[in-house]
Order: sequence, then C-alpha cells, then structure tokens
Amino acid sequence: MGDRLNGVIRAWEAGRPAFSCFAKADKQSAIDLSDSPYDALIFEMEHNPFDMAALGDALQYLLNRKQIQAASTLAPAVTPVVRIPSNGVEMNQAEAKQALDRGVYGVIWPHVKTMEQAYNAVASCRYARPRQAPLYEPKGVRGDGPATAARYWGLSQQDYYKAADVWPLAPHGELLVGLMIESVEAIENLDDMLANVPGIGLCLIGEGDLSQELGLPRQYEHPEVLDAMAKIVATCRKRNVAVGHPHVTAKNVERLLGEGYRFLMSAPQRSYGVVGQGREIAGY
Repeated sequence: MGDRLNGVIRAWEAGRPAFSCFAKADKQSAIDLSDSPYDALIFEMEHNPFDMAALGDALQYLLNRKQIQAASTLAPAVTPVVRIPSNGVEMNQAEAKQALDRGVYGVIWPHVKTMEQAYNAVASCRYARPRQAPLYEPKGVRGDGPATAARYWGLSQQDYYKAADVWPLAPHGELLVGLMIESVEAIENLDDMLANVPGIGLCLIGEGDLSQELGLPRQYEHPEVLDAMAKIVATCRKRNVAVGHPHVTAKNVERLLGEGYRFLMSAPQRSYGVVGQGREIAGY
C-alpha cells in the first residue's frame, strides 16, 4: 500500500499534533490550500451547502501535480475531510456515504450526544463484512459504490476496500471518524461513547454551540466554558482519543498544545503562520 495516505493519521503516528482548518467546498479554496502547511482541511458542509458536485470539483483542484510528482503517494498533500450537515440524532448515513464515495478521507459528525449516535457515525463509514470477520463491530452499513473514491485515491477497487476502514479500529485504515462534542449531554456521555464504540479517531470540541448551551455564547475564555472543555480533554486523554480545538490563534496555541490538544484548527492560511508556531512550540 505504500506510505500512509491520511495526513492526520500520519502526523499522530509520528507523535506530533495535526493542524487543519475549515474551508468552503469550492475550486479556489482548494487551489489556495493545496500547498498550505496544513495536514488536512475540513470542507465545511454543515453550515454551507451540502453540494456533492462542488465537493467533487474541490477534491480534484486540491490535487497538486508538483506534489504528486515528487511524492511516493497519489494522495493530496493536504488531506480532505468533510463535516456533514446532519446532527448525530438524525442518524443520516446517506450524507457520509455520499462524501466518502467522492473520495474524502474522513467525516466529522456534528452534535453527537449518545453512544447510539457515536456507533452510527462509525458504522456509516464502514463497509459490511461477514459476521465472523475480525473487527466486525461496529457493523458496517456503508453502501457499496467505490469506483470514484478508488480512482481518487489512486487504488484498485480491491485495494480501496482494504484501505477504506476506520482508524484506529483498523490500524491500516485511512478513514478518520470525528465526533463534534458540543453539549452538556455529550460531555456526560463521552466516557461511555469512547469506552464502548471502537473506531472514533477524533473528538472535536464545538465551543460555539457548547457556550450557547451554557448561556455564554462565544465567551470562549469564560471559566465555565473552559471548565467544560477541560472535561472533554480529560476524558479523551483517559481513552487515548485525540481531541481537537476549532479556534487556534497565535495567542492560545502554546496553551492548547500544553493542555493536550492534538488536532488544532486555525483560520485558513497559506503561509506557515500559526501552524509553524505550533510545531516550533511542540518541538517538531
């Protein structure tokens, strides 16, 4: 299979944090970020249109010919992930299937609050397999339509089937399943989710919605908001699941790295900026 395709997983396996940003699923954003220093970008389709034609175009324009020529992998240097629109309670498997079939390397699920919703998130990103097969649970429910994704990954369909499983449940898997943790209920249930649902690779804190529920909208430095976020970080560290912060700046990057965040998102930038500062602070 060659080198690791997913840049986020590659970073974590190398022992360093991963850096990312949100981006619109359009051609120009993909071009602008194709040679950026990020490990990944998240095409934001929760609050932007869920447009599969636009996503397909963006994925193609994310490919950098010079990078492909120089590298040992056909994967884009900046790994594309998608945040889908549906909240966890909606159990919308179709949106994950559509995005994965275009060739993304991961799905971020908004507003996941319960173990059942977490299970559905992982299952939706897995193909079905025989009951006696290893790593059977969570039982895969992703429909079989791999042609476009396999072509984008530069693999045969049979090799795509092998690679398109969720990490770290499948150590060789290249798909990242991320849960948005953005409510009091989610915090209360998080330990059970991480203990009982294998295959969750990332918990990304939604501090905007979390602060709303606490009655402190966008007061990100308020002690109550910080305390709630600290509980998420502590639970993720206990269960050895990476935790992400969506609002990283030059002012807070050192603190966040020290607190144990392993997935750091800044405003989109093409230069080294916050990403470089974060890596220097962390010693990478």
